[in-house]
Amino acid sequence: MDSRIVTHGFGRQTNWLGRSGRAYDLIAENLERFAMGDTELYMIAKGSHVLWVGSTGELVTDPMSRTRFRLALDCADRVFRLISPRTEAERLSTIWDLEGAEPVSSAQAA
Repeated sequence: MDSRIVTHGFGRQTNWLGRSGRAYDLIAENLERFAMGDTELYMIAKGSHVLWVGSTGELVTDPMSRTRFRLALDCADRVFRLISPRTEAERLSTIWDLEGAEPVSSAQAA
């Protein structure tokens, strides 16, 4: 089983390692023009610290996630997106994994 999740798009890709050890190729978004789509997951971070992970679904259904999202946007310096997994269980495990993610240094990526 391949442990990499690949995203498709034209943005700048960056590699992060989830708490499970799974590698994620995330697409960097412009924080100033950030707008969420319906089918993607987003990760909001400050430096190498993940502040929030989720989708529009979390913002609609979960008041705590909405609060964390607003706080994250107030101090974030970067935002990333990836295509949301198809099943609810996969999506939730991806969110959990990315909440403890760290960027992969170029030395590790080589």
